[in-house]
Formats: sequence, C-alpha cells, structure tokens
Amino acid sequence: MPEGAEGAPSPAGTLLAFDFGHRRIGVAVGQTLTGTANALAVVAVAREIDWRTIERLVTEWKPSALVVGLPLGKDGEETAMSGAARQFAGSLRKRFGIAVLFEDERLTSFGAEQRFVEARARGSMRRKDANLKDAMAAQIILENWLQSTH
Repeated sequence: MPEGAEGAPSPAGTLLAFDFGHRRIGVAVGQTLTGTANALAVVAVAREIDWRTIERLVTEWKPSALVVGLPLGKDGEETAMSGAARQFAGSLRKRFGIAVLFEDERLTSFGAEQRFVEARARGSMRRKDANLKDAMAAQIILENWLQSTH
C-alpha cells in the first residue's frame, strides 16, 4: 500500500498529483475509475510557491485526494528533497483539508524525459514545451500510484 495510505481506503474519483521541485511543480490529474492520468500544468516557484494557481486547480478539479511524489535515494532512503516534498504535502493538507498520499518518484524524471523525447520525435511537442516535463513526471507519479492501488 502506498505510503500515507496505511489503514485508509483508497480514494475514489479525481486525483491531483504533484511533482515537487524548488523551481517548478508539475501537476497531473487522473481518475481512479479509469486508472488514467494526464499531465495538467506546471506551477512556478519563484521566491515562494504560486498557491493561487494550485488553489485554482484544486477548486476546478475537486479532487478526492492529492498524491505527492516522494523523492527517495536509490536505496529508498529519505533525502533532503524528501523532507521538502513532505513539507509541501503538509502545506497542501493544511490549506485544502484533502487527504495527501505519497508515491515513490524514483525514475519519474527519467521517464518524463523519455516521453518528451518520444513526443518530439512524433512531432507532437517542440523544444519550447520542455517545461511540461515536470507535468509529465507528475503524470507518471499518478499512473504509478493508480497501478499500485488497483
């Protein structure tokens, strides 16, 4: 069972997932019914997180839960970035009162890069779309969470 979900039933309905970073936060949306996820947006992080954009997404999509990618070391150990992601998750929980779950995000950046390269080869994305890789990483985080719970 994914971390953060111990003892709790898996949420049903719409989920938002976040790939937390110090410069950008990728966001994806998915459905437990279909088990699918899509890259949604990239939220800027300048001096602080653009909470207005995140609030707009939460209001628009009305998720039953939020999934935050947990960056772990190659052996599954917590890192400094894990702590930052946990802090972000705590802020989400406090601001929106929605359950926040975690999903191991090891290799999601690599997977997002691969998807971006493939999309460019097909002609469906261009170099200027590179910032969408963060949203694609959030999509992979959510896909992994959906696969591990269904």
